[in-house]
Amino acid sequence: MTFSANELARLRADTPACSEVLHFNNAGAGLMPQPVCEAVFQHLALERDIGGYEAEASARGAIEHMYEAFAQLLHADASEIAYVENATRAWDMAFYALPLKQGDRILTHTSEYASNYLAFLQLARSRGLEIDVAPSDASGQIDVDALRSLITPKTRVIAITHVPTQGGLVNPAAEVGKVAREHGLTYLLDACQSVGQMDVNVREIGCHILSGTGRKFLRGPRGTGFLFVSNQIVDQLEPPFIDLHAATWINEDTYELSPGAKRFENWESYVAGRIGLARAVDYALDIGLAEIGTRVESLGARLRATLSDIGATVHDQGMRKCGIVTFSLANKQAREIAALLKAQGCNVSVSEPSSARLDLGRRNLPPVLRASVHYYNTEEEVDRFGRIVSQIA
Repeated sequence: MTFSANELARLRADTPACSEVLHFNNAGAGLMPQPVCEAVFQHLALERDIGGYEAEASARGAIEHMYEAFAQLLHADASEIAYVENATRAWDMAFYALPLKQGDRILTHTSEYASNYLAFLQLARSRGLEIDVAPSDASGQIDVDALRSLITPKTRVIAITHVPTQGGLVNPAAEVGKVAREHGLTYLLDACQSVGQMDVNVREIGCHILSGTGRKFLRGPRGTGFLFVSNQIVDQLEPPFIDLHAATWINEDTYELSPGAKRFENWESYVAGRIGLARAVDYALDIGLAEIGTRVESLGARLRATLSDIGATVHDQGMRKCGIVTFSLANKQAREIAALLKAQGCNVSVSEPSSARLDLGRRNLPPVLRASVHYYNTEEEVDRFGRIVSQIA
């Protein structure tokens, strides 16, 4: 255990819902800590009291702090950070900006998220791109040697998901980054489920683009997301759409894109959410991402062992596993179990094969239960969850 009893008590006191529910749905949306809620509430009150534009002007420092906070979180430069309204739109803005043409090949993995793969399919249809899918190794994580063998002279991009939505797998992102560097390929990493539950260092990973959300393990507001785009490649990228924030209208016939990652932003945004998101990043940094990662992995391992001991089938793969745990019970449907757990104050979610056709689909798995822990959860909650599941089984 990385936190003392007093530290854990303080973190749970900052999270009032801990006294009301057993929240194992952090991969869906983490519980916001009170300081994050207060940051959002205070700005909304300011908008109410003096007007939206005026409130934004008075909060300029807090808004700009978001870039510095994410730069520290991701080990990046502030100019490489953009605010985007959600993780999927952040990923889309970068992916559709890549200068890909007919015959170019995208290299991905069987754990890829549905929205990302749908974008691959759309550009395969509209631009004539080709998609290559790297298999998993014996553990279930991406087979890095197989990935390397699939690279052709037409391969332009490696795009994978760090932690897939449908299980506890943590793909070896830094090893993939080495392959990308060896072959001069653009590397796009979906970090929607990893940022906030572990230390994510874009320099060590070697990705050129990384996308994520505020609402999950960062414990920020819904409707907030972020994008990292390396200064190494940003000037090669033309966003799929722009506005007067992303670009400057120079004269009637010309425009100039905003420098750095801000070319992927748009003018109108959820200002209170941006401020809350920055506060959520500060909150995580104050705790320490290494400490968070150690605790989350420990709680995840305890949960897997507890579920296995009561006869549940755990479906997580990979050499390294995180705080997301997927499981099923014999002769019971996942949504039925989720409803029964909800009735007893336990929040979980269900992972559908339609969100991971190349993974759950190829493993012939039905919808599975997804229980996802965070650092403010306790060992006692894990044990209690096991007892409740055992009664349902």
